[in-house]
Amino acid sequence: MAIPRQLPNAITVARIPLAVVFFVLLLGGGTYGASDLVLRWIAGVLFVLAISTDWVDGYLARRYDIVSDFGKLWDPIADKLLTGAGFVGLAVLGEWPWWIVVLILIREWGITVHRFMVARQHIVAAAWLGKVKTAFQGVALGWWLLPLHELIGMDWWTGIGVVLMYATLVLTIVSGVDYVVAQVRGARSEGGA
Repeated sequence: MAIPRQLPNAITVARIPLAVVFFVLLLGGGTYGASDLVLRWIAGVLFVLAISTDWVDGYLARRYDIVSDFGKLWDPIADKLLTGAGFVGLAVLGEWPWWIVVLILIREWGITVHRFMVARQHIVAAAWLGKVKTAFQGVALGWWLLPLHELIGMDWWTGIGVVLMYATLVLTIVSGVDYVVAQVRGARSEGGA
């Protein structure tokens, strides 16, 4: 079965406006009033669906051998817009500390800026640790965004959420260091060739 060659890229691009809609809904449903809780559920489900498309577009591109430079560049950017909206939204709502969000965003956008700077020479695809980091961020954010603590009790749910938050921070920093080391090694090997 053939699929349109641009389908993975279209899925990637669709995450960008979804990030904006998600962010607006999240801030509208942050205070847990009766109508706000509905908005929070919608925002949480939209985030989970949108972050899941990251797996879908990558799978389709690899499965049908239609990996493109556009996808390699824009897929991580779309992910960062979506997860960044989640991190900032949770910080605005007072659910995640700003210092954690700032550290994560510095790592995320620093690497994104670097990708754009070197895009004329070569496209930097996401490394396996970066993919693990994005998956972990998606799980941690989904955990916080879906207001399940309203249904099942807050103590243990919040405790696991805090562990996920700090693990996400550590994994984000470690994958950032891994990215920088790989880029430095690549530059040295190119310079020596």
